[in-house]
Amino acid sequence: MTLIARCGQYVVRTARRFAAEAGRRWVAFGELWRRSLQVRVVTSTLALSTAVVFVLGMVLQNEIINRLVYTKQQAGIAQTGVAQSTVSNALRGVVSSADNMPITLANALATLTTAAAGSDQQQAASSAAGAYVPILVQASPGEPDAQVVSVGPYANVPMSLRLMVQNGQSAFQMTTVSTPDGPQIFLVVGAPISTTFSPPVQLYLMFPLSSEQSTIGVVQGTLLLGGLVLVLLLAGITNLVIRQVVRPVRNAAEIAERFADGHLDERMRVIGEDDVARLAESYNSMAASIQAQIHQLEDFGQLQRRFTSDVSHELRTPLTTVRMAADVLHASREQFPAGLSRSTELLVDELDRFEALLGDLLEISRLDAGVEELASEQVDVRGLARSAVNSVQGLIESTTTRIVLDLPDTECTADVDSRRVERILRNLLANAVDHGEGLPVRLTVAAGHNAIAVTVRDYGVGLRTGEGDLVFNRFWRADPSRNRRTGGTGLGLAISVEDARLHGGRLEAWGEPGKGACFRLTLPTVPNAELAESPLPLPPLDAPGAEPPVAAPVVAPPPAPVLVEPAPGGNGADLAWRPTEVTEIVVRNASNEVVEVVAGGSDHEGEAGT
Repeated sequence: MTLIARCGQYVVRTARRFAAEAGRRWVAFGELWRRSLQVRVVTSTLALSTAVVFVLGMVLQNEIINRLVYTKQQAGIAQTGVAQSTVSNALRGVVSSADNMPITLANALATLTTAAAGSDQQQAASSAAGAYVPILVQASPGEPDAQVVSVGPYANVPMSLRLMVQNGQSAFQMTTVSTPDGPQIFLVVGAPISTTFSPPVQLYLMFPLSSEQSTIGVVQGTLLLGGLVLVLLLAGITNLVIRQVVRPVRNAAEIAERFADGHLDERMRVIGEDDVARLAESYNSMAASIQAQIHQLEDFGQLQRRFTSDVSHELRTPLTTVRMAADVLHASREQFPAGLSRSTELLVDELDRFEALLGDLLEISRLDAGVEELASEQVDVRGLARSAVNSVQGLIESTTTRIVLDLPDTECTADVDSRRVERILRNLLANAVDHGEGLPVRLTVAAGHNAIAVTVRDYGVGLRTGEGDLVFNRFWRADPSRNRRTGGTGLGLAISVEDARLHGGRLEAWGEPGKGACFRLTLPTVPNAELAESPLPLPPLDAPGAEPPVAAPVVAPPPAPVLVEPAPGGNGADLAWRPTEVTEIVVRNASNEVVEVVAGGSDHEGEAGT
């Protein structure tokens, strides 16, 4: 039993290995089938050729067999006619009784054999029909075999043929006879003999088809071998022909890949004047045209960047002069009439905006030129978030907007350029305040395994479908007719995207009309490291069916209070900033549980929060 069990386990393991190997081979063949045009064409040609050769071989084999059998039948019928005449002559005038009937039939059969050896007609017919076994029978229709008088192997004659011959008809039939050498096919031809005997006499000749079977075997082997050779030749010819077509296509694909990688001088070789040569010429013309257009666009881009940079630099000198004059007028505005005083204030405001626009144009031109570099250092992103909130306090002093900071209670350090990251957060906060319709804005910071994420969530007008990508385009505005509080330059988000790209991170946007918008900044903890998933979701968790929070009542901002929130283990002196009265901070622990909510106000001036 143990041996049987081991043998069974071995068989099962072998079957599993075979199945696994077959599965791998099938998968590899499927991959090769999908990727190789040459394999598909050759395999299809081989399959179709095999089918055609098989059908053609069957048709030829059937035609040859039918011809051989027909020839054998005609020769057997002719031989039977000659033998019928010989036996009739031998039995003519013979008087026989039931007792000596077997001797009479045996003598007639001997006469037939002797005549076949001596007569030219018999020899000619015998040579055409081949050797045969003669049978003479005296029987009546329906007579039992025990009463039949026969000479020869009468039992090998089929019953249906006996009935037809006993009824006076000549007929033939194919039958299989068991011989000492095995089953053998015979052609049996029967004919009645014209005698005065009663019951009548019948003659049967059995012609073996061994020579025809040998011929058919040779024909089948020849057809099989010829078909196999023909299929292999067709597959080889197809392979050679398809290679002449596939090789230029593969070369064109490789050249196109190198061309797409930036090797703009790659060209196809033009050989001959056929269709492939015309394809190569067309491809080379297309590549030359694309190369020229790319160079033209590069030159145009360089000229555009140079023009923007030059104009921005040249405008700084007159801007400085105008700024000095405007500052002088602004300082003396109380001495001017009301209209002129207001004009000086508008002049200073627009000069501030113009100066910011020039700065953004210089920054975007440097980013386009690829000359910007990161001044990265290990920074706690929570401090950058607080600094960004502090920098936009002037925008929300006259609004009902309050900024909610959702910060973890552990450090979120990353190797980043603090100036650029703070600028990104400042732009996102200013954008959220401008489109938040006075509702709260939430800034959330979270750290992952190898990434830091910051989201800025507002509950204002939101974004329509498709605007999530357009919002980062230069000078794009969701609704040009809306009044803006910030008076931005239209380049803030475009610069923020480039700053995130310099860090190897990404800046993404989500929004729905009436449900607000959310911008997510994801940065690697190490510059240009591969990013997997962001620590914060987008869309935010409160997006589906979220009700926007109620706007806070308008409260006059008190004199600038100071709220200090120290880092764990610190004294809080390095984390001070000046929020408005409606600013609050949510502090979470490592389990993402809220441990404290600190709200700003005049009563907190000088306090140290934890």
